[in-house]
Amino acid sequence: MRTPLRLIGALAAALVFAAGCTEDPLASPSSSTGGLKPTAAGAVSTALASLKIADAHPMTGYSRDRFPHWRSAGTGCDVRDKVLQRDGKNVKLSGCNVTGGSWASWYDDTTQTELTKVDIDHMVPLANAWRSGADKWTDEQRSDFANDMERPQLFAVSASSNRSKGDQDPSTWKPPSQDAWCVYAQDWITVKAYYKLTITAKEKDALSAMLKTCA
Repeated sequence: MRTPLRLIGALAAALVFAAGCTEDPLASPSSSTGGLKPTAAGAVSTALASLKIADAHPMTGYSRDRFPHWRSAGTGCDVRDKVLQRDGKNVKLSGCNVTGGSWASWYDDTTQTELTKVDIDHMVPLANAWRSGADKWTDEQRSDFANDMERPQLFAVSASSNRSKGDQDPSTWKPPSQDAWCVYAQDWITVKAYYKLTITAKEKDALSAMLKTCA
């Protein structure tokens, strides 16, 4: 299971925006990284309750190209390189290119040592974001979302778990490792609250059930 930094700042910012702040969350990112402390159950529940329940928007006009990702991160690196470096152990580099290392995939409690078996997952998938409000954003805002390393949105995980997940929400896909459910639900809620994305009724029920595993 992943043992990330559980920082409160990301959720605090999300709650401010969800409460009706006129400031644009896409233009004013939090300075924190990671998700939440497992002890912040009340804050997570408040954030979940703040999310608007709505039917999924149609996929009309959707394309991954509408979420330009893997931006330059300086010194020849892009965001994907940075995530691989951040999440890996004994990472080997050729310039900015990651050539080796090991990655603990907290979704399925496996360790991957071959780059071909590692994917970078968007906690809230791009297509799911489109269906829950990102269809109304500009491409620049969608790019901010797709490259966000400040919220718990990008993780190096096994390719098999990432491809099994696809663009599904927690009502139809959960990490194979039940030990990951608490953190996964916290992170999903944090991202959706920060970006003011909607959830479906089934999605909310699934998230509520996952949070019960936090005890």
